[in-house]
Amino acid sequence: MSTFYDALETRSPAEREAGLMAALPQQIAHAQKASPAFASILAGVDASAVTSRAALAQLPVTRKYELLERQQAGRAANVFGGFSALNFGPGMTRVFASPGTIYEPEGTRRDYWRMARAIHAAGFRSGELIHNSFSYHFVPAGSMMETGAHALGCTVFPGGTGQTEQQVQAMAELKPAGYIGTPSFLKIIVEKAAEMGVALPTVTKALVSGEAFPPSLRDWFAERGIAGYQCYATADLGLIAYETSAREGLVLDEGVIVEIVRPGTGDPVPEGEVGELVITTLNRDYPLVRFGTGDLSAVLPGQCPTGRTNTRIKGWMGRADQTTKVRGMFVHPGQIATIARRFPQVQRARLVVSGEMANDQMVLQVETTETAEGLAHQLSDAIREVTKLRGEVQMVPPGTLPNDGKVIEDARSYK
Repeated sequence: MSTFYDALETRSPAEREAGLMAALPQQIAHAQKASPAFASILAGVDASAVTSRAALAQLPVTRKYELLERQQAGRAANVFGGFSALNFGPGMTRVFASPGTIYEPEGTRRDYWRMARAIHAAGFRSGELIHNSFSYHFVPAGSMMETGAHALGCTVFPGGTGQTEQQVQAMAELKPAGYIGTPSFLKIIVEKAAEMGVALPTVTKALVSGEAFPPSLRDWFAERGIAGYQCYATADLGLIAYETSAREGLVLDEGVIVEIVRPGTGDPVPEGEVGELVITTLNRDYPLVRFGTGDLSAVLPGQCPTGRTNTRIKGWMGRADQTTKVRGMFVHPGQIATIARRFPQVQRARLVVSGEMANDQMVLQVETTETAEGLAHQLSDAIREVTKLRGEVQMVPPGTLPNDGKVIEDARSYK
């Protein structure tokens, strides 16, 4: 029984990077040709020149709200807002709807969402039955996991959500090898089984996603004989990263190019610093280039002890969209980045909004080695110009600000 899903997981980092960078210009050229949205977004870009991460970082980031806006604006002509390279018919098996409403296509390619790798890492193997309790209606989660399980050679019971007693009954009678779904629903099922006096001895492993999976809950499952692993995926991109038996962060999938950027910008942060996950997928059916997930994470140093050589991230660390309203005006992370860019002396910046309701106060904290009073005045003027609001400036030594990905901290009291 192989530890690895395929040989891609143990490539040398140099070999993997070369492969991704060789595929990148082809994917960008394809997106420009097959996706009307990216034909517009990437107009004037020479795809053949985008062969490095530095070149990729020069392209615009498309965030989820922009995808939604394009879909809503062009819905009469194209429900996918011009992002999909597929049309209804033989090449598209399903259409899903995520909150927004955002529509996502599912193509016919085997393991379309690339979930088999995560399912394998969670311990599932060909010939096993999996109880899949992700939703099968509207959102793609149920299909994402089912198609991955099929690619792995597993049979799936489509449990979906709700009907807890029937879920317990099905598990007891069908004897699945494990569960896939949200961790909270698995806990509900296990507790209901105990309440009913029904043993579920075959359920010894689980792949969970869709919500936080704290160590305390992981240990709760382990005490009941269930080894739970998590993965990080989205309805737009499919699998992004997955947990291994090492329990040290999440290993990146082999079919995506991942950047971590400063929230509100497209600028990559130094390794280890928290920022927004921006993904370029190699999916030719839905060729999203520099797609901002809105989720925060950070790169972990070193390689996975299991022998997988891809980069690891810490997992989900919060949301990057920290837009907040101050004195009736919205302040965006991008505005703070705009202010910081004007001053080479500023290494990092963080806006702290404090005070009680109707008495907002803004302080821009900046990491800098310069202490001249003139810089503070210039920064103050820039705050006023960019945000249309007055704010104070606090200069602090480099390394002072927390490494949590926050560009705007709302510290107000709402009591």
